[in-house]
Amino acid sequence: MKKIMGALVLVVLIVVLTAIGCKQKKAEEKSSKIQIAVIPKGTTHIFWKSIHAGAVKAQEELKAAGVDVEVIWKGPLKEDDRESQIRVMEDFITRGVTGIVLAPLDDAALRMPVKDAVANGIPVVIIDSGLKSEDYTSFVATDNYIGGQKGGERLAEILGGKGKVIMLRYQEGSASTMNREQGFLDVLKEKYPEIEVVSASQYGGATTESAYTASENLLSPLRKPDGSLTIDGIFCPNESTAFAMLRALEDGGFAGKVKYVGFDSSDRLVMGLKNGSIHGLVLQDPINMGYLGVKTIVAHLQGQTVEKHIDTGSAVATPENMDDPKIKNLLEPDFKKWLNQ
Repeated sequence: MKKIMGALVLVVLIVVLTAIGCKQKKAEEKSSKIQIAVIPKGTTHIFWKSIHAGAVKAQEELKAAGVDVEVIWKGPLKEDDRESQIRVMEDFITRGVTGIVLAPLDDAALRMPVKDAVANGIPVVIIDSGLKSEDYTSFVATDNYIGGQKGGERLAEILGGKGKVIMLRYQEGSASTMNREQGFLDVLKEKYPEIEVVSASQYGGATTESAYTASENLLSPLRKPDGSLTIDGIFCPNESTAFAMLRALEDGGFAGKVKYVGFDSSDRLVMGLKNGSIHGLVLQDPINMGYLGVKTIVAHLQGQTVEKHIDTGSAVATPENMDDPKIKNLLEPDFKKWLNQ
């Protein structure tokens, strides 16, 4: 009986020690894995899919170099859902990820979640759009003010430096687009006194449908009795407003009859550039932005010094240069390659 009891105690002891060993092994594995949460403003537009592709590209490159990195992609569906993005941030903080790459929907509303993340030992890299805070490790983005200036320069060029123009804004609180809008207005005011900005106070909102309605409302009072428009040029500061305005121009029979410059790219916007409905698109490099966002946060976690601000650059696509390999790569980013689509 004593032998049986002794054997049972030995078995139990082996089981307990094995369980402890497994837990320790799992803890070691968890501690060695770098989990990076990448939180976009939205998940539907081509721009955000390209950001995602860049993040995955960085993950695969780091893994090939022997760094165990996992990118976790999660964000709100719509680009006006601040509460949803804040909840995603809070969930990742609770989960205890290693680092966060965030494109803040609102430059003020996301300050506290970023502060909370840093207070919990989770560094944050900001991408795409600025934050009214210095708690982040690095800001990886287009210089959006310069991008807006480039849009203004392109529109002024094709207008010959004179005429009447309008701008449809995106939405309040979005630092990236606000900087583009300001850059556009400033360059016209400073360099092109013969260009009059007729309207620059209307907002398209976060969805293509709301932007389409806003576009129609903006164009409606500008119609002449003969069906033409009283303006000569239009600027829109992001993909959703640019596409919505293109639709409104096409539906109203104005496409190609008014000079039009947009921002960002999509299949329909590229088509508009090809057929003469759009005369310029200011392009970012979203794949590079997602890539550098992840690479920068990992470099920081590894103890490397990173720059506080990294400019990912911008360029202007026109009907004349759109087949140039560099421009073509920005117009039609190969995000599907990295997302297995």
